[in-house]
Amino acid sequence: MNIVHVHVHVRPEFVEAFKQATIENASNSVKEAGVARFDVVQQADDPTRFVLVEIYKTIEASAAHKETAHYAKWRDTVAEMMAEPRQGIKYTNIFPDDAGW
Repeated sequence: MNIVHVHVHVRPEFVEAFKQATIENASNSVKEAGVARFDVVQQADDPTRFVLVEIYKTIEASAAHKETAHYAKWRDTVAEMMAEPRQGIKYTNIFPDDAGW
């Protein structure tokens, strides 16, 4: 499993537009064969902060995701909405060791 948490800080005036673009991207991402899960969460006490929780079956699937048209559209659409550059942090699953994907 290849797990990535993408931390995003959005400028306040773009929160709703960011949510719309990101939900569209996530909806298409979960259709990819190599994507096990793709969650979009918004921080409860600061609605300008989001985390995308991306779980890929393989490292190759993560790379393939970045080659899709829907990812490119999202990346280009939200670029100017961010208050600071997004940060992707990679994780490795340790429990459960077989997530059933």
